[in-house]
Amino acid sequence: MMHFIFRNLQIVAALGIVSSSLYYLLCLWSAARFLRERNGVHPSAALPPISILKPLKGTDPEIYESFRSHCLQEYPEYEIIFGVNDPNDPAVESVKRLQHEFPDRRIHLVVSTKILGANVKVSNLAQMLEVARYDHLIVNDGDIRVAPDYLQRVTAPLADSKVGMVTCLYRGVAGATLGSRLEALGISTDFCASVLAARQLEGGIRFGLGSTLAFRRAELEEIGGFSSFVDYLADDYELGKRIAGLGLAVELSEVVVETYLPAYRLRDFFAHQLRWARGVRDARSRGYFGLVFTFGLAWALLAVAASGGALWACGGLLFTLLLRLAVALTVGWNILGDRQVLKYAWLIPLRDLVAVVVWIASLGGHIVTWRGDRFRLENGKLTRIPP
Repeated sequence: MMHFIFRNLQIVAALGIVSSSLYYLLCLWSAARFLRERNGVHPSAALPPISILKPLKGTDPEIYESFRSHCLQEYPEYEIIFGVNDPNDPAVESVKRLQHEFPDRRIHLVVSTKILGANVKVSNLAQMLEVARYDHLIVNDGDIRVAPDYLQRVTAPLADSKVGMVTCLYRGVAGATLGSRLEALGISTDFCASVLAARQLEGGIRFGLGSTLAFRRAELEEIGGFSSFVDYLADDYELGKRIAGLGLAVELSEVVVETYLPAYRLRDFFAHQLRWARGVRDARSRGYFGLVFTFGLAWALLAVAASGGALWACGGLLFTLLLRLAVALTVGWNILGDRQVLKYAWLIPLRDLVAVVVWIASLGGHIVTWRGDRFRLENGKLTRIPP
């Protein structure tokens, strides 16, 4: 009986190694194609005025420098609208400091006293939009830092009327804790690789990333405005999906932005990963369940254990590890410009095994924690759980 069990485990693990290797090769192919396309991109001559919407709650590492980078844009006309739902939010102090340092910039602070739905971020956006002057809009998270040519390059694809949204890949700058480093590695070596793979498999992307969502007011109004998805957790995904549903393209910009990650304790890191995982599971269930075929290192270690260290299993582990590192360096180093990838590459096996644990945990519940509040997530929508 035990021989039968171990034999079947070896077969399953071998199939997992094959499927994961094929996935890693797809990631490498997708990355190579993105690099070729990126090298052929030229900025557009059209420079329409832009309203940047930045919903805030609390502070993030390096938040003032991230805000400041938006005031140093090489762009003729734009405004920045910050939004909070609590006038005593600690982020307000940074916004006022920014207004003082850049008195010539149009920097507005909107206090959104109404709570329109469970997703307070989208509730803020709906109220911030009321004071926005321009028809070209950019939404990005409060912790995003950008280069001076960000607005020029991100808005360029919108000159084509067939493009409805532009979104960006991003890299995380890790804090001093293990949790923060694992999070940064996940972004640069796994998450962004999966975005490129999805773009290749699906002939484009049909979702947005919260690092940057650039679009026109007309398309936002056509899908019902921000209020139409004010109860959804994955608001960036939902906005991209709905604009793509209009028959318009969602473009992945060649621009890579940056976010400074908190010094997560391991418990906070796990909670954040679990919220993200359950959000993806709810939004893209087929793709999320398919992740089981991409856990290369876990499958390879199972093969080694089940076979008693057989030569074929050890060879599979080495091959899988080399492919995984190739993906990490190609996407993290070459595409994202993340110079931490090499420094923390030795943590990739640990990060990948943690990802398997998070994936398994995400299958068994509907509770997510977001900025200290607890919600029940079902069919993409949030229901607040009273304290």
